[in-house]
Amino acid sequence: MTDPRPGSAGLDLHLDWSGRPDSSGLAEALRTAIRDGRLAAGTRVPSTRALARDLGVARGTVTRAYTQLTAEGFLLSRQGAPTTVAERLRTGESSAPPARPAPHPPRWDFRPGRPDLSSFPRKDWLSAHRRIVRNMPAGDLDYGDPQGPLELREVLADYLRRSRAVDTAPDRLIVCNGYSEALSLLSRALLAQGTGSVDFEDPSLPQFRDIAASAGMRVRGVPVDDQGIEVQRLRSPVTVVTPAHQYPLGVTMRAQRRSALIRAARSAGGLIVEDDYDGEFRFDRRPVGSLQGMAPDVVIYAGTASKSLAPALRIAWLALPARLVEPVRAMKLPGGHGFDQLALAEMLRSGAYDQHVRRSRNTYRSRREQLLRALDGLRARHRLYPAGISAGLHLTLRLDPDGPGEREILTRARARAVELEALGPHWVNAQSRPPGVVIGYAAPAEHAFRPGLAALLDALDP
Repeated sequence: MTDPRPGSAGLDLHLDWSGRPDSSGLAEALRTAIRDGRLAAGTRVPSTRALARDLGVARGTVTRAYTQLTAEGFLLSRQGAPTTVAERLRTGESSAPPARPAPHPPRWDFRPGRPDLSSFPRKDWLSAHRRIVRNMPAGDLDYGDPQGPLELREVLADYLRRSRAVDTAPDRLIVCNGYSEALSLLSRALLAQGTGSVDFEDPSLPQFRDIAASAGMRVRGVPVDDQGIEVQRLRSPVTVVTPAHQYPLGVTMRAQRRSALIRAARSAGGLIVEDDYDGEFRFDRRPVGSLQGMAPDVVIYAGTASKSLAPALRIAWLALPARLVEPVRAMKLPGGHGFDQLALAEMLRSGAYDQHVRRSRNTYRSRREQLLRALDGLRARHRLYPAGISAGLHLTLRLDPDGPGEREILTRARARAVELEALGPHWVNAQSRPPGVVIGYAAPAEHAFRPGLAALLDALDP
């Protein structure tokens, strides 16, 4: 049922109208659609003329059906306004389950891995979308190249070379729908080539280890110290690392350890996956260049826009050794977030992306400094130990093993409407690991950071 005329409701609806071909039968079909939830409260129904034309019946048949349903309280008809589905109390006649209430976000959001979404550059993003829609050829509306739009891969290769010292080219980049898809593609492609196990840093994000395991890989954890992953304890042909800013401990892999990791990969014929999730956000000095730039033949570089812009964009990328491009590309279906990918290309080309990253870097630097100053007064009393370098969007706070544990801290925080994460689930081998919490200081909106910080400190020092 469709009304294509300008100004009409334009509503498509499947009606089970198998009964009497008259106004009573039509009324019952509409009544059933309302009860089943296919016509929700407040929905505009087509005009009597439009519905009569779509169904091939007399307009009077539709008018009588609408009049009957209005009298019964199913429809709401007002002079000069479109006819809509009325609000109705559920009486048990519907088989549809009651809707679950949407979960409310925490009032004070200090969960790690999230940027300040209120600072998303809406004006620049909207302008980029307008420019690409205005200028794009019709062919760009097709499914597209599985590697991602060439326009994005060209400007992204330039950006990665100058900002992260990545040695790549457009034909060695694959744009993915988020890092989760990138890791899944890699895991499946490597498994198909006979690689059956992968080493992750211990600690690391459990959901990423689960992705590799779900693809069929055996997952091992390798300890991290203050210089990075302990290379001598590697056993798998593939190693996933976060060398610029280890997640969640926050250390940077030292130069000697980087060289040792590359030598180990080359001697074993293995590969390294470099997850550079927040490499743009180094506050105390210029960001450390990528590991991939030292050894593009054995390092797979993975980056993402989820920390610099927003996770909802689902844009990530892989810079691959040439021999892996086709195996990974073959795993990827065409299509994806093409408009958003082209908008990112436009922002990179115009310089708007760099400007946004610089603004965000200044904001997150200030927030980290405020958090550390606020924690200074608690360190002696509660033996709290901030860990990691001055970088990124999070800070890991080591807890006194003899003091309140992770669960107690999280319970206190939630009682004050503060949400953060425990360090415990990040460990692969959890025996005798130090307790801690991971604080994402980038997530609160600007107006909420200071009151949220006060609530967080109250949870740590009740």
